[in-house]
Amino acid sequence: MIGRKEETKTLLRALSKHESQFVAVYGRRRVGKTYLVRNVFGNEFAFYHTGIFDGSFREQLDEFKESLEECGLTKCPKLANWRDAFRELRRLLSAKPAGKKVVFIDELPWMDTRNSRFVQQFDKFWNKWASARDDIVLIVCGSAASWMIKNVINDYGGLHNRITDSISVKPFTLKECEEYSRELGLSMSRREIAECYMVFGGIPYYWSYLQKEQSLAQNLDRLLFAKDGKLRNEFARLFKSLFREDRMHREVIESLGRRKAGKTREEILSDVSFSDGGKFSECLSALEECGFIRSFSAIGRTAKGTMFQLIDNFTLFHLEFLSGKIDAGEGFWTSTVTDPIQANWRGRAFERLCLMHEAQIKAALGIAGVRTNVNSWSHTPTPEHPEGAQIDLLIDRADNVINLCEMKYSHGAYDLTPAECEKLLHRRDVFIAVTGTRKSVHLTMVTPNGVADSPQRHEIQSEVTLDDLFA
Repeated sequence: MIGRKEETKTLLRALSKHESQFVAVYGRRRVGKTYLVRNVFGNEFAFYHTGIFDGSFREQLDEFKESLEECGLTKCPKLANWRDAFRELRRLLSAKPAGKKVVFIDELPWMDTRNSRFVQQFDKFWNKWASARDDIVLIVCGSAASWMIKNVINDYGGLHNRITDSISVKPFTLKECEEYSRELGLSMSRREIAECYMVFGGIPYYWSYLQKEQSLAQNLDRLLFAKDGKLRNEFARLFKSLFREDRMHREVIESLGRRKAGKTREEILSDVSFSDGGKFSECLSALEECGFIRSFSAIGRTAKGTMFQLIDNFTLFHLEFLSGKIDAGEGFWTSTVTDPIQANWRGRAFERLCLMHEAQIKAALGIAGVRTNVNSWSHTPTPEHPEGAQIDLLIDRADNVINLCEMKYSHGAYDLTPAECEKLLHRRDVFIAVTGTRKSVHLTMVTPNGVADSPQRHEIQSEVTLDDLFA
Protein backbone atom coordinates (compact mmCIF):
# COMPACT_ATOMS: atom_id res chain seq x y z
CA MET A 1 0.00 0.00 0.00
CA ILE A 2 1.28 3.45 -0.92
CA GLY A 3 1.72 5.85 1.97
CA ARG A 4 -0.71 5.67 4.92
CA LYS A 5 2.02 4.55 7.32
CA GLU A 6 0.78 6.44 10.36
CA GLU A 7 -2.83 5.51 9.62
CA THR A 8 -1.84 1.84 9.39
CA LYS A 9 -0.02 2.06 12.74
CA THR A 10 -3.12 3.53 14.36
CA LEU A 11 -5.34 0.70 13.13
CA LEU A 12 -2.88 -2.01 14.13
CA ARG A 13 -2.42 -0.40 17.53
CA ALA A 14 -6.17 -0.71 18.10
CA LEU A 15 -5.90 -4.43 17.39
CA SER A 16 -3.15 -4.86 19.99
CA LYS A 17 -4.94 -3.13 22.87
CA HIS A 18 -6.35 -5.12 25.77
CA GLU A 19 -9.55 -3.09 25.87
CA SER A 20 -12.20 -2.72 23.19
CA GLN A 21 -11.37 0.06 20.74
CA PHE A 22 -13.52 2.49 18.76
CA VAL A 23 -11.78 4.11 15.78
CA ALA A 24 -13.38 6.69 13.48
CA VAL A 25 -12.00 7.02 9.94
CA TYR A 26 -13.10 10.01 7.88
CA GLY A 27 -12.12 12.04 4.85
CA ARG A 28 -13.46 13.20 1.52
CA ARG A 29 -15.07 10.94 -1.08
CA ARG A 30 -12.68 8.80 -3.15
CA VAL A 31 -9.63 9.43 -0.95
CA GLY A 32 -9.13 5.74 -0.06
CA LYS A 33 -10.66 5.27 3.39
CA THR A 34 -12.26 1.89 2.71
CA TYR A 35 -9.19 0.62 0.88
CA LEU A 36 -7.04 1.52 3.87
CA VAL A 37 -9.15 -0.43 6.37
CA ARG A 38 -9.59 -3.43 4.09
CA ASN A 39 -5.90 -3.55 3.29
CA VAL A 40 -4.77 -3.38 6.92
CA PHE A 41 -7.11 -6.14 8.08
CA GLY A 42 -7.01 -8.22 4.91
CA ASN A 43 -10.82 -8.21 4.73
CA GLU A 44 -10.90 -10.38 7.87
CA PHE A 45 -13.88 -8.89 9.69
CA ALA A 46 -16.22 -10.41 12.25
CA PHE A 47 -18.82 -8.08 10.76
CA TYR A 48 -18.67 -5.81 7.74
CA HIS A 49 -21.41 -3.53 6.46
CA THR A 50 -21.75 -0.54 4.16
CA GLY A 51 -24.58 1.98 4.39
CA ILE A 52 -26.62 2.77 1.28
CA PHE A 53 -26.32 6.22 -0.24
CA ASP A 54 -29.77 7.88 -0.24
CA GLY A 55 -31.29 4.63 1.03
CA SER A 56 -34.57 4.72 2.94
CA PHE A 57 -34.95 3.56 6.54
CA ARG A 58 -36.36 0.24 5.32
CA GLU A 59 -33.62 -0.24 2.74
CA GLN A 60 -30.91 0.44 5.33
CA LEU A 61 -32.34 -2.16 7.72
CA ASP A 62 -32.79 -4.79 5.00
CA GLU A 63 -29.21 -4.28 3.85
CA PHE A 64 -27.97 -4.56 7.45
CA LYS A 65 -29.87 -7.86 7.84
CA GLU A 66 -28.23 -9.17 4.67
CA SER A 67 -24.77 -8.22 5.99
CA LEU A 68 -25.49 -10.03 9.28
CA GLU A 69 -26.39 -13.17 7.37
CA GLU A 70 -23.37 -12.95 5.10
CA CYS A 71 -21.15 -12.74 8.21
CA GLY A 72 -22.62 -15.93 9.66
CA LEU A 73 -25.76 -15.04 11.60
CA THR A 74 -28.43 -17.72 11.27
CA LYS A 75 -32.18 -17.30 11.66
CA CYS A 76 -32.02 -13.53 11.51
CA PRO A 77 -35.55 -12.10 11.80
CA LYS A 78 -36.86 -9.16 9.83
CA LEU A 79 -35.49 -6.02 11.50
CA ALA A 80 -38.13 -3.53 12.59
CA ASN A 81 -35.75 -0.84 13.85
CA TRP A 82 -32.14 -0.17 14.80
CA ARG A 83 -32.70 -1.60 18.26
CA ASP A 84 -33.41 -4.94 16.61
CA ALA A 85 -30.45 -4.52 14.28
CA PHE A 86 -27.88 -3.96 17.00
CA ARG A 87 -29.39 -6.73 19.14
CA GLU A 88 -28.77 -9.15 16.29
CA LEU A 89 -25.25 -7.77 15.82
CA ARG A 90 -24.54 -8.50 19.48
CA ARG A 91 -25.84 -12.04 18.98
CA LEU A 92 -23.57 -12.53 15.95
CA LEU A 93 -20.46 -11.28 17.74
CA SER A 94 -21.19 -13.24 20.92
CA ALA A 95 -21.18 -16.46 18.89
CA LYS A 96 -17.78 -15.78 17.33
CA PRO A 97 -14.71 -17.67 18.61
CA ALA A 98 -12.54 -16.13 21.33
CA GLY A 99 -10.13 -13.41 20.20
CA LYS A 100 -10.31 -9.95 18.68
CA LYS A 101 -13.39 -9.25 16.62
CA VAL A 102 -13.04 -6.44 14.08
CA VAL A 103 -16.34 -4.75 13.27
CA PHE A 104 -16.17 -2.47 10.25
CA ILE A 105 -19.16 -0.27 9.45
CA ASP A 106 -18.53 1.74 6.30
CA GLU A 107 -20.43 4.87 5.28
CA LEU A 108 -21.99 5.11 8.73
CA PRO A 109 -23.62 8.54 8.10
CA TRP A 110 -25.80 7.15 5.30
CA MET A 111 -27.47 4.81 7.81
CA ASP A 112 -28.76 7.72 9.88
CA THR A 113 -32.03 8.39 8.05
CA ARG A 114 -34.54 10.92 9.33
CA ASN A 115 -36.29 9.94 12.61
CA SER A 116 -34.63 6.52 12.61
CA ARG A 117 -33.01 6.92 16.06
CA PHE A 118 -29.91 5.32 14.59
CA VAL A 119 -27.43 7.39 16.60
CA GLN A 120 -29.14 6.56 19.91
CA GLN A 121 -29.03 2.81 19.23
CA PHE A 122 -25.48 2.93 17.89
CA ASP A 123 -24.47 4.81 21.04
CA LYS A 124 -26.15 2.12 23.16
CA PHE A 125 -24.41 -0.68 21.24
CA TRP A 126 -20.98 0.80 21.98
CA ASN A 127 -21.44 2.27 25.46
CA LYS A 128 -23.52 -0.47 27.07
CA TRP A 129 -22.14 -3.55 25.33
CA ALA A 130 -19.00 -3.33 23.17
CA SER A 131 -16.99 -1.01 25.42
CA ALA A 132 -17.64 -3.29 28.39
CA ARG A 133 -15.82 -6.14 26.63
CA ASP A 134 -12.15 -6.50 25.79
CA ASP A 135 -12.38 -8.10 22.36
CA ILE A 136 -14.15 -5.60 20.07
CA VAL A 137 -12.38 -3.35 17.57
CA LEU A 138 -15.12 -1.12 16.16
CA ILE A 139 -14.11 0.87 13.07
CA VAL A 140 -16.55 3.31 11.54
CA CYS A 141 -15.96 5.16 8.32
CA GLY A 142 -17.76 7.88 6.44
CA SER A 143 -17.39 10.29 3.55
CA ALA A 144 -20.06 12.63 4.96
CA ALA A 145 -17.44 14.54 6.89
CA SER A 146 -19.81 17.05 8.50
CA TRP A 147 -21.86 14.19 9.98
CA MET A 148 -18.76 12.33 11.19
CA ILE A 149 -17.32 15.43 12.83
CA LYS A 150 -20.58 16.46 14.49
CA ASN A 151 -21.85 13.05 15.59
CA VAL A 152 -18.68 11.06 16.22
CA ILE A 153 -15.46 13.12 16.33
CA ASN A 154 -16.77 16.14 18.25
CA ASP A 155 -19.98 14.71 19.68
CA TYR A 156 -21.04 16.05 23.09
CA GLY A 157 -23.73 13.42 23.63
CA GLY A 158 -23.41 9.71 24.27
CA LEU A 159 -20.30 9.32 22.12
CA HIS A 160 -18.42 12.22 23.73
CA ASN A 161 -14.85 11.11 24.44
CA ARG A 162 -15.84 7.54 23.57
CA ILE A 163 -13.79 7.08 20.43
CA THR A 164 -10.31 5.84 21.25
CA ASP A 165 -8.74 7.17 18.04
CA SER A 166 -9.63 9.01 14.87
CA ILE A 167 -7.99 8.95 11.46
CA SER A 168 -8.38 11.75 8.95
CA VAL A 169 -7.37 10.26 5.61
CA LYS A 170 -5.71 12.96 3.53
CA PRO A 171 -5.07 13.09 -0.23
CA PHE A 172 -1.77 11.76 -1.55
CA THR A 173 1.25 14.04 -1.79
CA LEU A 174 3.13 14.49 -5.06
CA LYS A 175 5.58 11.79 -3.99
CA GLU A 176 2.79 9.33 -3.28
CA CYS A 177 1.11 10.16 -6.60
CA GLU A 178 4.42 9.43 -8.34
CA GLU A 179 4.56 6.02 -6.61
CA TYR A 180 0.94 5.34 -7.54
CA SER A 181 1.48 6.32 -11.18
CA ARG A 182 4.30 3.78 -11.36
CA GLU A 183 2.04 1.14 -9.88
CA LEU A 184 -0.53 1.95 -12.57
CA GLY A 185 2.14 1.56 -15.26
CA LEU A 186 1.93 5.20 -16.30
CA SER A 187 5.01 6.65 -17.93
CA MET A 188 4.77 10.23 -16.69
CA SER A 189 7.47 12.81 -16.12
CA ARG A 190 7.42 14.78 -12.89
CA ARG A 191 6.13 17.80 -14.79
CA GLU A 192 3.19 15.71 -16.09
CA ILE A 193 2.54 14.30 -12.61
CA ALA A 194 2.52 17.85 -11.23
CA GLU A 195 0.06 19.02 -13.91
CA CYS A 196 -2.13 15.99 -13.27
CA TYR A 197 -2.05 16.89 -9.58
CA MET A 198 -3.12 20.41 -10.50
CA VAL A 199 -6.32 18.86 -11.92
CA PHE A 200 -7.09 15.89 -9.66
CA GLY A 201 -5.17 16.69 -6.50
CA GLY A 202 -4.01 13.65 -4.58
CA ILE A 203 -7.24 11.64 -4.91
CA PRO A 204 -6.21 8.06 -5.84
CA TYR A 205 -9.61 7.17 -7.33
CA TYR A 206 -9.32 9.86 -10.01
CA TRP A 207 -5.79 8.80 -10.89
CA SER A 208 -6.91 5.18 -11.26
CA TYR A 209 -8.85 6.11 -14.43
CA LEU A 210 -5.74 7.31 -16.27
CA GLN A 211 -4.79 5.11 -19.22
CA LYS A 212 -1.11 4.54 -19.93
CA GLU A 213 -1.49 4.58 -23.73
CA GLN A 214 -2.87 8.14 -23.68
CA SER A 215 -1.16 11.46 -23.05
CA LEU A 216 -2.25 13.51 -20.06
CA ALA A 217 -4.22 15.85 -22.34
CA GLN A 218 -6.00 12.90 -23.97
CA ASN A 219 -6.83 11.42 -20.57
CA LEU A 220 -8.32 14.71 -19.38
CA ASP A 221 -10.41 15.04 -22.53
CA ARG A 222 -11.71 11.48 -22.12
CA LEU A 223 -12.48 11.74 -18.40
CA LEU A 224 -13.68 15.34 -18.07
CA PHE A 225 -14.61 16.91 -21.39
CA ALA A 226 -16.25 14.01 -23.25
CA LYS A 227 -20.05 13.93 -22.91
CA ASP A 228 -19.89 10.54 -21.24
CA GLY A 229 -16.65 11.23 -19.34
CA LYS A 230 -16.31 9.15 -16.17
CA LEU A 231 -15.59 12.22 -14.04
CA ARG A 232 -17.55 14.86 -15.91
CA ASN A 233 -20.32 14.95 -13.29
CA GLU A 234 -18.13 14.10 -10.31
CA PHE A 235 -18.40 17.58 -8.79
CA ALA A 236 -22.14 17.27 -8.14
CA ARG A 237 -21.81 13.71 -6.82
CA LEU A 238 -18.89 14.74 -4.65
CA PHE A 239 -20.73 17.36 -2.62
CA LYS A 240 -24.01 15.48 -2.43
CA SER A 241 -22.27 12.44 -0.90
CA LEU A 242 -20.07 14.48 1.46
CA PHE A 243 -22.61 16.86 2.93
CA ARG A 244 -26.26 16.40 3.85
CA GLU A 245 -27.00 20.07 3.20
CA ASP A 246 -24.71 20.41 0.23
CA ARG A 247 -26.30 23.66 -1.00
CA MET A 248 -24.62 25.57 1.84
CA HIS A 249 -21.25 23.99 1.16
CA ARG A 250 -21.50 24.60 -2.59
CA GLU A 251 -22.37 28.27 -2.04
CA VAL A 252 -19.28 28.71 0.15
CA ILE A 253 -17.12 26.95 -2.41
CA GLU A 254 -18.46 29.06 -5.27
CA SER A 255 -17.97 32.25 -3.26
CA LEU A 256 -14.35 31.40 -2.48
CA GLY A 257 -13.78 30.35 -6.08
CA ARG A 258 -14.33 33.94 -7.15
CA ARG A 259 -11.30 35.27 -5.23
CA LYS A 260 -7.94 33.53 -5.47
CA ALA A 261 -6.47 35.11 -2.34
CA GLY A 262 -9.40 34.04 -0.14
CA LYS A 263 -12.04 35.79 1.95
CA THR A 264 -12.86 36.48 5.58
CA ARG A 265 -15.87 34.89 7.27
CA GLU A 266 -17.79 38.14 6.90
CA GLU A 267 -16.97 38.42 3.20
CA ILE A 268 -18.22 34.88 2.57
CA LEU A 269 -21.45 35.58 4.46
CA SER A 270 -22.10 38.66 2.34
CA ASP A 271 -21.92 36.45 -0.74
CA VAL A 272 -24.23 33.56 0.25
CA SER A 273 -27.94 33.10 0.86
CA PHE A 274 -27.83 32.05 4.52
CA SER A 275 -26.96 33.79 7.78
CA ASP A 276 -24.21 33.25 10.33
CA GLY A 277 -24.61 30.60 12.99
CA GLY A 278 -23.60 27.16 14.14
CA LYS A 279 -24.30 25.47 10.82
CA PHE A 280 -22.09 27.93 9.00
CA SER A 281 -19.22 27.20 11.39
CA GLU A 282 -19.80 23.46 10.91
CA CYS A 283 -19.78 24.01 7.15
CA LEU A 284 -16.40 25.78 7.22
CA SER A 285 -14.97 23.16 9.58
CA ALA A 286 -16.11 20.27 7.40
CA LEU A 287 -14.77 21.86 4.21
CA GLU A 288 -11.42 22.40 5.88
CA GLU A 289 -11.27 18.88 7.34
CA CYS A 290 -11.86 17.47 3.85
CA GLY A 291 -9.12 19.63 2.35
CA PHE A 292 -11.33 21.80 0.15
CA ILE A 293 -10.38 25.01 1.91
CA ARG A 294 -7.65 26.22 4.23
CA SER A 295 -7.84 28.86 6.94
CA PHE A 296 -4.93 31.06 7.84
CA SER A 297 -4.17 34.28 9.64
CA ALA A 298 -2.63 36.84 7.34
CA ILE A 299 0.20 38.83 8.93
CA GLY A 300 -1.16 42.09 10.27
CA ARG A 301 -4.75 40.84 10.65
CA THR A 302 -6.51 40.12 13.94
CA ALA A 303 -7.96 36.69 14.73
CA LYS A 304 -11.31 38.00 13.52
CA GLY A 305 -9.69 38.53 10.14
CA THR A 306 -8.92 34.83 9.57
CA MET A 307 -8.89 34.12 5.86
CA PHE A 308 -10.48 31.14 4.11
CA GLN A 309 -9.10 30.07 0.75
CA LEU A 310 -10.31 27.45 -1.75
CA ILE A 311 -7.37 25.15 -2.51
CA ASP A 312 -8.93 21.91 -3.79
CA ASN A 313 -7.56 21.41 -7.27
CA PHE A 314 -10.40 19.33 -8.69
CA THR A 315 -13.02 21.79 -7.45
CA LEU A 316 -11.17 24.79 -8.86
CA PHE A 317 -10.67 23.02 -12.19
CA HIS A 318 -14.39 22.29 -12.37
CA LEU A 319 -15.35 25.87 -11.55
CA GLU A 320 -13.01 27.24 -14.20
CA PHE A 321 -13.53 24.81 -17.07
CA LEU A 322 -16.56 22.57 -16.47
CA SER A 323 -19.19 24.81 -14.89
CA GLY A 324 -20.36 26.32 -18.19
CA LYS A 325 -18.42 29.57 -17.88
CA ILE A 326 -16.51 28.80 -21.07
CA ASP A 327 -17.24 26.72 -24.13
CA ALA A 328 -15.23 23.62 -23.26
CA GLY A 329 -16.50 20.85 -25.49
CA GLU A 330 -15.02 17.50 -26.43
CA GLY A 331 -11.29 17.62 -27.16
CA PHE A 332 -10.98 20.99 -25.42
CA TRP A 333 -7.84 20.22 -23.43
CA THR A 334 -5.87 18.73 -26.30
CA SER A 335 -6.80 21.59 -28.61
CA THR A 336 -5.75 24.32 -26.14
CA VAL A 337 -2.50 22.83 -24.79
CA THR A 338 -0.42 25.76 -26.07
CA ASP A 339 -3.07 28.46 -25.59
CA PRO A 340 -2.87 31.26 -22.98
CA ILE A 341 -5.94 29.86 -21.19
CA GLN A 342 -3.91 26.82 -20.09
CA ALA A 343 -0.75 28.82 -19.41
CA ASN A 344 -2.66 31.16 -17.08
CA TRP A 345 -4.32 28.21 -15.34
CA ARG A 346 -0.97 26.48 -14.79
CA GLY A 347 0.43 29.57 -13.13
CA ARG A 348 -2.42 29.72 -10.61
CA ALA A 349 -2.53 25.96 -10.10
CA PHE A 350 1.21 25.78 -9.43
CA GLU A 351 0.79 28.29 -6.60
CA ARG A 352 -1.83 26.01 -5.02
CA LEU A 353 0.44 23.03 -5.53
CA CYS A 354 3.11 24.81 -3.51
CA LEU A 355 0.67 25.78 -0.75
CA MET A 356 -0.30 22.10 -0.43
CA HIS A 357 3.36 21.11 -0.02
CA GLU A 358 4.51 23.58 2.63
CA ALA A 359 6.31 20.80 4.55
CA GLN A 360 8.38 19.93 1.49
CA ILE A 361 9.28 23.59 0.91
CA LYS A 362 10.43 23.92 4.50
CA ALA A 363 12.51 20.75 4.20
CA ALA A 364 14.13 22.08 1.00
CA LEU A 365 15.03 25.29 2.85
CA GLY A 366 16.61 23.25 5.65
CA ILE A 367 14.14 24.47 8.27
CA ALA A 368 11.98 21.36 8.79
CA GLY A 369 12.82 21.44 12.51
CA VAL A 370 12.38 25.18 12.97
CA ARG A 371 9.15 26.48 14.49
CA THR A 372 7.33 28.50 11.83
CA ASN A 373 4.09 30.25 11.02
CA VAL A 374 2.96 30.04 7.42
CA ASN A 375 1.00 33.10 6.34
CA SER A 376 -0.04 35.27 3.47
CA TRP A 377 0.02 39.05 3.45
CA SER A 378 -1.64 41.83 1.55
CA HIS A 379 -1.54 45.59 1.80
CA THR A 380 -4.22 47.95 0.62
CA PRO A 381 -2.75 51.35 -0.40
CA THR A 382 -2.74 54.02 2.32
CA PRO A 383 -1.50 57.63 2.30
CA GLU A 384 1.59 56.51 4.22
CA HIS A 385 2.24 53.49 1.96
CA PRO A 386 0.42 54.29 -1.29
CA GLU A 387 1.36 51.13 -3.21
CA GLY A 388 -0.48 47.86 -2.60
CA ALA A 389 1.15 44.44 -2.42
CA GLN A 390 0.09 40.79 -2.23
CA ILE A 391 2.28 37.88 -1.04
CA ASP A 392 0.71 34.41 -1.14
CA LEU A 393 3.28 32.51 0.92
CA LEU A 394 5.34 33.81 3.82
CA ILE A 395 7.25 31.50 6.15
CA ASP A 396 7.79 33.35 9.42
CA ARG A 397 10.59 31.52 11.27
CA ALA A 398 11.61 31.37 14.93
CA ASP A 399 15.24 31.88 13.87
CA ASN A 400 14.46 35.51 12.93
CA VAL A 401 14.08 35.01 9.19
CA ILE A 402 11.02 35.39 6.99
CA ASN A 403 10.97 33.63 3.60
CA LEU A 404 9.00 35.67 1.09
CA CYS A 405 8.10 33.00 -1.47
CA GLU A 406 7.43 33.84 -5.10
CA MET A 407 5.92 30.88 -6.99
CA LYS A 408 6.30 30.84 -10.76
CA TYR A 409 5.52 28.09 -13.26
CA SER A 410 7.62 27.59 -16.38
CA HIS A 411 8.65 24.71 -18.64
CA GLY A 412 12.36 25.52 -18.49
CA ALA A 413 14.50 27.49 -16.06
CA TYR A 414 12.56 30.56 -14.98
CA ASP A 415 13.81 33.81 -16.53
CA LEU A 416 13.72 36.46 -13.80
CA THR A 417 13.67 39.67 -15.83
CA PRO A 418 14.96 42.99 -14.47
CA ALA A 419 11.40 44.32 -14.34
CA GLU A 420 10.11 41.30 -12.39
CA CYS A 421 13.07 41.42 -10.04
CA GLU A 422 12.37 45.08 -9.36
CA LYS A 423 8.73 44.25 -8.51
CA LEU A 424 9.85 41.50 -6.16
CA LEU A 425 12.33 43.77 -4.38
CA HIS A 426 9.71 46.50 -4.10
CA ARG A 427 7.21 44.02 -2.64
CA ARG A 428 9.77 43.02 -0.03
CA ASP A 429 10.47 46.66 0.84
CA VAL A 430 6.74 47.45 1.20
CA PHE A 431 6.30 44.41 3.43
CA ILE A 432 9.16 45.47 5.70
CA ALA A 433 7.97 49.08 5.86
CA VAL A 434 4.31 48.27 6.56
CA THR A 435 4.85 45.45 9.07
CA GLY A 436 7.87 46.98 10.75
CA THR A 437 9.48 43.56 11.00
CA ARG A 438 13.04 43.42 12.30
CA LYS A 439 13.61 39.96 10.93
CA SER A 440 15.71 39.28 7.83
CA VAL A 441 13.46 38.85 4.80
CA HIS A 442 14.79 36.30 2.30
CA LEU A 443 13.48 36.27 -1.25
CA THR A 444 12.70 32.66 -2.19
CA MET A 445 11.81 31.47 -5.68
CA VAL A 446 9.73 28.30 -6.05
CA THR A 447 9.84 27.12 -9.66
CA PRO A 448 9.74 23.79 -11.52
CA ASN A 449 13.30 24.00 -12.85
CA GLY A 450 15.10 26.71 -10.92
CA VAL A 451 15.94 30.28 -11.90
CA ALA A 452 17.99 30.89 -15.05
CA ASP A 453 21.40 32.54 -14.67
CA SER A 454 21.14 36.32 -14.90
CA PRO A 455 22.41 39.41 -13.08
CA GLN A 456 19.13 39.42 -11.13
CA ARG A 457 19.60 35.95 -9.71
CA HIS A 458 21.96 37.16 -6.96
CA GLU A 459 19.02 39.03 -5.39
CA ILE A 460 17.41 35.67 -4.57
CA GLN A 461 18.51 34.14 -1.26
CA SER A 462 17.07 30.66 -1.80
CA GLU A 463 15.41 28.46 -4.42
CA VAL A 464 13.02 25.51 -4.30
CA THR A 465 12.35 23.34 -7.36
CA LEU A 466 9.67 20.87 -8.39
CA ASP A 467 11.95 17.97 -7.46
CA ASP A 468 12.00 19.31 -3.91
CA LEU A 469 8.21 19.11 -3.79
CA PHE A 470 8.44 15.38 -4.53
CA ALA A 471 10.52 14.75 -1.39
